[in-house]
Amino acid sequence: MKIYKSQVGEIVPIYRTNYQVKKVQITCSNDSVKFIRKIWSEQLNYIEDMILLPLNRNNNTIGWIKLSSGGTAGTICDVKVIFQILLNCNASAFILFHNHPSGNLQPSKADIEITKKIKKASELLDIKMLDNVIITEEKYYSFADESIL
Repeated sequence: MKIYKSQVGEIVPIYRTNYQVKKVQITCSNDSVKFIRKIWSEQLNYIEDMILLPLNRNNNTIGWIKLSSGGTAGTICDVKVIFQILLNCNASAFILFHNHPSGNLQPSKADIEITKKIKKASELLDIKMLDNVIITEEKYYSFADESIL
């Protein structure tokens, strides 16, 4: 058996355990929001962030990751990065979250367009996009609940 030396670094996913937030099964948008509020309690009214919640086949949380932090009116959503993470953790489904610091729960045209793009990519990769949730300090807007997804 011949062993080859590589000039390229090894890519290894790293999972950090957070014992303060227990893994849960997500059955509806309210479950997902309750879970994410335990993690995301700061800066909801300050800057726009995006968080990815990968799930296994039973819709149990695998973990979470902050994808981006932006300004007061937007944040970057890189579709390639989303699926790179989902594939690395063997996710079967996922939910996206982002906040609107203005407190306005209505999705923007950009929110709707990027959701459609991500949904289309998820179908190609057979990783189910369960929801995209806009969250504010007190309320939330679920694309799935509103039949936009």
